[in-house]
Amino acid sequence: MSSDLLKRVALFVAFVLVQAVVLGRIHLFNCATPLFYVYFITMFPRNYPKWGILLWGFLMGMLVDAFSNTPGLASASLTLIAAVQPYFFELFVPRDSAEDLKPSLATIGSVKYTYYIVALVLLYCLVFYSLEFFNFFNWLLWAMCVLGSTLITLALIFAFEIARK
Repeated sequence: MSSDLLKRVALFVAFVLVQAVVLGRIHLFNCATPLFYVYFITMFPRNYPKWGILLWGFLMGMLVDAFSNTPGLASASLTLIAAVQPYFFELFVPRDSAEDLKPSLATIGSVKYTYYIVALVLLYCLVFYSLEFFNFFNWLLWAMCVLGSTLITLALIFAFEIARK
């Protein structure tokens, strides 16, 4: 087994455990839940196979669904994010950049990274809460959940990214 795969498996287990044990129990103002596990999918490098990202996203979503009693919500939403992540990342990197470039504040810059991460997290929260509510009768609560979860997730991601740097 390569060291990259071992690191990725360790991160996978850590993200699922942190979400299941700690973050899944936080519901600020009864609408904002940190969905930090999305960060795992956004960290894949440029040359990683698309089928691999899809597989990682689906497996993580299934485990998060199993721990948080949300049948299929996280797996469907995270699989969508895994499908669009390589294309979103290509929008924010120069064409002549390295093939093994990993998305981070240090590698692509703070402005591009902010756009990249905000777009993916917002898309994830939109899909996740649209599937969870499955109607727009209470659109104000839906919008508060999407906005609140997006903001708290982004705060956690940027704090982790700054600490990692």
